[in-house]
Amino acid sequence: MGYRILVYRYPKKINPGTKGYFFIFTLTKNQSKKMGKKILLGSQSPRRKELLKKMDIRFKTVELDFEEVFPEDFPPYELPEYLALQKSLSYGKVKKDEILITADTIVVLKGMILGKPKNKTQAKKMLNTLSGRKHEVITGVCLRCKNDLITFSDLTEVYFKDLTQKEIDYYVSKYKPFDKAGGYGIQEWIGLIGVKKIKGSFYNIMGLPTQKLHTFLNECK
Repeated sequence: MGYRILVYRYPKKINPGTKGYFFIFTLTKNQSKKMGKKILLGSQSPRRKELLKKMDIRFKTVELDFEEVFPEDFPPYELPEYLALQKSLSYGKVKKDEILITADTIVVLKGMILGKPKNKTQAKKMLNTLSGRKHEVITGVCLRCKNDLITFSDLTEVYFKDLTQKEIDYYVSKYKPFDKAGGYGIQEWIGLIGVKKIKGSFYNIMGLPTQKLHTFLNECK
């Protein structure tokens, strides 16, 4: 069965006039009801689980058989949606009464993607790179129902103060941010003492653009 495909992206800098919401194509007309859906979260992220709970959403986590592979020249601003989609498709069929949520978050600094550090050395290097500079955090989300497949993303600008080496060493040693893109969690100590300001959604940085998620959950039929 085909999907009704919808894509939403934040307005591109190269085209400030875009509204960001557009249909790619429509294959089926959905007539199922919005209510009574079971939410499946295709993520083991503690932050995403926390955010869904705070949204008063009952959900069940599911395992995904997914390897994060993508071409080296893949456009960084489109990557989170691409990975969220691939994660979703790796799960298999979604039942009529289910909605599957998958997501991916990346950190971008001047076009360079900062992934998850593998060790303390990499984490410290990333934080030294981000120190005193603006970077962007992009989260892509895919919602998949029986008939609909919706992808959207959000971008938040984050401004770090000049971090001292002592601050970086303390954070990495105590919090071990090896499961976080860019080597930090904004909700942790480093965010409290190091982030001067943000432009955009705070929760997007944590791993889910919650306001948009709430809106698009009602679109997934």
